[in-house]
Amino acid sequence: MTTFDDRERAFENMFAHDAEMQFRIQARRNRLVGEWAAARMGLTPEETDAYAKAVVQANFEEAGDEDVVRKLLGDMIQAGVDIDEAGVRAALDEQQVIARRQFIEAQ
Repeated sequence: MTTFDDRERAFENMFAHDAEMQFRIQARRNRLVGEWAAARMGLTPEETDAYAKAVVQANFEEAGDEDVVRKLLGDMIQAGVDIDEAGVRAALDEQQVIARRQFIEAQ
């Protein structure tokens, strides 16, 4: 049974590694989209860094991207940026590709 146990452990380790990679990519994406939104809102470099961190934190409120979309959309509209939900979601998709590429290149 050790062969089966070894295979099971290997699959569990692979799953844990994949989940961790996905988490890191998503956190990177949220930081990038936070920086994108901050630039559109005209924030200073210090405010941009703080805002990007706040966007990453917003993702921990609930599962999925809805919490991030809500934060970005609300903040950008309040700042007077002309954007809609589709624009925010498109930015998330674009930044997802960039985050994945950066993560792979760093490996």
